[in-house]
Amino acid sequence: MEIKSVSPKKVANQVFQKEPVYVLDVRGKDEAADWQIEGDQVKYVNIPFRELSDPNSTSLEDLPKDQNVYTVCARGNTSQKAASYLQEQGFDNVYSIEGGMAAWSEQLEAVKIGELPGGALYQFVRLGKGCLSYMVESDGEAAIIDASRMTETYEEFARGKGLKITHVIDTHLHADHISGGKKLADSADATYYLPPDDADEVVFKFEPVTDGMKLQVGSAEIEAVYSPGHTIGSTTFVVDDQYLLTGDILFVESIGRPDLAGKAGDWAEDLYETLYSRYKKMADDLLVLPAHYSDVSELNEDASVSAKLSVLYQNNEGLQIKDEEKFIKRVTEGLKDQPNAYEEIRQTNMGKINPPPEEAKEMETGPNNCAV
Repeated sequence: MEIKSVSPKKVANQVFQKEPVYVLDVRGKDEAADWQIEGDQVKYVNIPFRELSDPNSTSLEDLPKDQNVYTVCARGNTSQKAASYLQEQGFDNVYSIEGGMAAWSEQLEAVKIGELPGGALYQFVRLGKGCLSYMVESDGEAAIIDASRMTETYEEFARGKGLKITHVIDTHLHADHISGGKKLADSADATYYLPPDDADEVVFKFEPVTDGMKLQVGSAEIEAVYSPGHTIGSTTFVVDDQYLLTGDILFVESIGRPDLAGKAGDWAEDLYETLYSRYKKMADDLLVLPAHYSDVSELNEDASVSAKLSVLYQNNEGLQIKDEEKFIKRVTEGLKDQPNAYEEIRQTNMGKINPPPEEAKEMETGPNNCAV
């Protein structure tokens, strides 16, 4: 009997379009609890394969037969076994997600955020990782900010719109995912920009992006604002006085953590200064566009992640701690586990190591955990 499968791209599109999706995760309980497929219309069930295939188990009784069931595991092998077993039990609506959670983490979906002179701003949502990246396009040119390692997605999108990628920018040296910035810049013959304070150990050539620098992309302007705290070099970008790309400094429902390079005590003070002084001086109506989100509840109706700066100062818990000592205690104590393989990811983003594709994929598995 042929085992049916479904591409992670199709699943991501269904989740993105808020179509009903039924996911049967056959990984172990601990793995599944740490990281899973989420969405507004996702019905998620975790039944480890050993339990699912136990003849004495009653777990099959609750599985639907009137809608498709997508089985998923870490890499797509056990989910195939689960799909085969369920077919043998009379289920003809079961599909194994190809490549498992590792492949799921690589899916990017583009959302148009708004207009720019001669073009528009797009957000790329990485559903399986909670990462967000951006394309500024104007007059046939494009800039990519905080690119993931799946660089072909940006290149295909640019080709489809007849754009030339001229600028590739990272807001900081990432520790939760492998940056595609340098690879994309080399492929597109574009200039790669990186904050120099994050680049002491970077071994490849880049263009330093510094406070107040203005980059022209067609008719649109991108202005750099030094905003340390998550890292010592973290830099925010204001696009055409409308959009505030905050990197990992400020999220919709949380704030960035200052400890991913082992310098939480030093960088917490910088984080406070950025959030309670630098950002306070900015226009209230700027639309905040972060580099991550933590939960699907942060997605707007169109599946984008954004909020006005003024709204965040009213509602974001991390912006309500006016006392600096209390703030520093909050962002340095009782934090979540650090991202999976974060030190190896930092080494990769410095150019010090170059893991093969499968190893790079493995390094990125799990939630991003960049927020306090």
